[in-house]
Amino acid sequence: MDARHHLDGRLLFALAAAAVVGVLFWNTWPLYPFRLLVVLMHESGHAAATLLVGGSVDAIRVSPDEGGLTLSRFPPSLVRQVVISSAGYVGSAVSGCVLLWVAARAKEGRWPLIALAGWCALVTVLYVRDAFTLMFVGGCALALGLLARFGASWLRRAVLVFLAAFSCSYALYDIRDDLLHLSSWSGHTDADALAHATFVPAIVWAIGWGLVSLVLVALTLRRILLAPRADSAVPAV
Repeated sequence: MDARHHLDGRLLFALAAAAVVGVLFWNTWPLYPFRLLVVLMHESGHAAATLLVGGSVDAIRVSPDEGGLTLSRFPPSLVRQVVISSAGYVGSAVSGCVLLWVAARAKEGRWPLIALAGWCALVTVLYVRDAFTLMFVGGCALALGLLARFGASWLRRAVLVFLAAFSCSYALYDIRDDLLHLSSWSGHTDADALAHATFVPAIVWAIGWGLVSLVLVALTLRRILLAPRADSAVPAV
């Protein structure tokens, strides 16, 4: 560890507690909305990648069984398909890392929550076409907006920290659960789609996405947990 930095114990404890709660109570109903929210992050990753490679997005769907679907169109290209298919799982990890960084830096948490509410509202207006997704994503936009406006600062920060830890954990859990357990071929995952397009086995794509996600999370944690020491600050001139 750099002598000019020290471990931020309070933030480490908060992130660890949030991750433990997420793992222990993964399938409980209080965490159901958070799981759906991370599914929305996954699908938003596909949508963002589609737009970046010159395609268009027709709709984003989140289903009650925690499935998701992004209906999009893009010029036929193997590179485009690789980018778009990879952007779901890797995008979830990136979203989680961004939330980790924001949660560590936010003093009150109001503006990050407003940004999250704006993202949900934008997805609702532009891409939601079915009733369930409309109710869920619209409800998230409303709930996050109300929390940003009326919630206590400690509650806003606690929600941000939990969302950050949960989204990173869920991204890695999702890759393991949906992609690495390939004893029975399903044909419906992003890895399956790339396996058909590239002839590279689905498990190879899964392991690659998992490694990238782990590296991103590790680098982010190292960055935010090692806080500068007070005595290492450069004096003002």
